[in-house]
Amino acid sequence: MPISPHLFVIFGATGDLARRKLIPALYHLMQSREVSQNCFVLGTARSDWSDDHFREVAREALRDQGHPEEEVAEWCTRNLFYQCLGDGGDYDALRNRIDRLERHFDLPGNRAFYLSLPPGIYGSTVEQIGDAGLHESGGWTRLVVEKPFGYDLESARSLNDTLHRYFNEEQIYRIDHYLGKETVQNLLAFRFGNAIFESLWNRTHIERVEISVSESLGVGGRAGYYDQSGHLRDMVQNHLTQLLTLVAMEPPSALEADAIRDEKVKVLRATRQPDPDTDVVFGQYEKGSVNGEVVPAYRDEDDVPANSDTETFVGLRLGIANWRWQGVPFVLRTGKRMPKKQTQICVRFQGAPVSLFQTGGQPCIPQEADCEARPNELIITLQPDEGFDLRFQVKAPRSSTNGTMDLDTQQLSFSYEDAFGPTPDAYETLLRDIITGDPTLFVRADEVEASWQLYDPLLEGRVPLHPYPAGTWGPDLPQPATDSLTTETAHS
Repeated sequence: MPISPHLFVIFGATGDLARRKLIPALYHLMQSREVSQNCFVLGTARSDWSDDHFREVAREALRDQGHPEEEVAEWCTRNLFYQCLGDGGDYDALRNRIDRLERHFDLPGNRAFYLSLPPGIYGSTVEQIGDAGLHESGGWTRLVVEKPFGYDLESARSLNDTLHRYFNEEQIYRIDHYLGKETVQNLLAFRFGNAIFESLWNRTHIERVEISVSESLGVGGRAGYYDQSGHLRDMVQNHLTQLLTLVAMEPPSALEADAIRDEKVKVLRATRQPDPDTDVVFGQYEKGSVNGEVVPAYRDEDDVPANSDTETFVGLRLGIANWRWQGVPFVLRTGKRMPKKQTQICVRFQGAPVSLFQTGGQPCIPQEADCEARPNELIITLQPDEGFDLRFQVKAPRSSTNGTMDLDTQQLSFSYEDAFGPTPDAYETLLRDIITGDPTLFVRADEVEASWQLYDPLLEGRVPLHPYPAGTWGPDLPQPATDSLTTETAHS
């Protein structure tokens, strides 16, 4: 889809996200001459920067990523501009600068507003955009909002109300960078383009689904935000829940944005709220060793209160009460200061009803209760190495003894980088969709609110906090109740 001439306005352009992600992604998108001559970037923030200073910061960021000096300098000079808002927020000056740039470059009034800002000022910024009339032009206008989308259900509804006062839902792009990853997007093609898997994608053939996002780092310089947020808000309500909906959704009526997002919302509405006593575990890391380095406890990190009860680990067991998934547990795990950085979805299929082969080097007698077949597993890796692995059983060489065979687990593997080369950065994919007007990979208002409805009760402080040493995989979930929808014992 061609990219129409437009002005891309970044609020918070002096921040880390703009420097590390947004400017490089826009640079990559604008490498073609047709695009670069029709798309311009206006950074804005309170800092008293000039065009030249903004360009120099951008040049340094792009040079650090290995881009050619001459090309970078030319692009920055031609395509980047900056407008200071000042401490009082001078939106009249911003409106005048936008008007001048659009007249100078003969732009049709197409505008994208990207809020690279602290979440607490999303609403007030949108109000100022609206009061200044920036959302009204002769072309299209689009508003991009970074996660988190609210702090709880009430604040999410309030934020949506503010956004809808000035923008209709079709103009709002709530961005979750996980949805820009190639493997996440390929879930749709993998499921609905391959009958061999879609025919097995149900409670009859799948025993459980595990979605895990582990981080080896601690809070770093985000303690001020993170201690008020916690891991449930920071990771589960958005990233992991998006993965859950894509794995569990029904086939959409068409490959169109609203058809896909309708099915995602249906998943959330069918998902039962987890019981804080039986289906949830919160953890907080203590002093430990990660990759050979001794790291402090969360409460000893800079700017973290000594008595903080903020969770740095969340484990959830969810059940989806619909025809496809009734009785299948969906286990979500995510935490900081874990052994490695990794994001995976593990689909574990039902094992064979009776194992006829050796397990653990011992003869397998089908009549014995402890003779279990190893299940097949599909591992979908989102980071660090995007791809798919299918694990299955094969006979180990020279293992036939007394009419029995010993099995060994092997796997078929597919790597995106091996097949297609380096994948585009997620932000590059999502920014292209924003400026071409494709909302498929963005979160709709009802999806945000349905997600918060699911997790809101867990924010009331009923879930106890379990310490875990840094460098480990976090605390275990409680054993499931036998009469629960999400019980695993029904599949043992």
